Amino acid sequence: MDDEPLAEWAERRDARVGQLRAVPLVTGGGPRASHLNPEAPRAIQRWNGHMWEPHGFAANLAEARRVLFPHAEAASAPETTTPRLDPGTGRHRKPPP
Repeated sequence: MDDEPLAEWAERRDARVGQLRAVPLVTGGGPRASHLNPEAPRAIQRWNGHMWEPHGFAANLAEARRVLFPHAEAASAPETTTPRLDPGTGRHRKPPP
């Protein structure tokens, strides 16, 4: 049997401790995908190594993303020029006229 050593499993599990996730608060068995209800409030949960525990609250998807990815806005500077496709020979390219 190819069982993983317990030390490797524990190391992989402990690497996720502190990870955050946002769960939409919708009534009933409604959709849980974030893009379907962007204005729905979110519960921010934190992984403690054994279960997801309450960590915070966000009013909508945009606020939840700011909590989950605080450095993403600073790292993603808007691109000033649009990338141009170079001529190629791939199947998806149109042949030159």
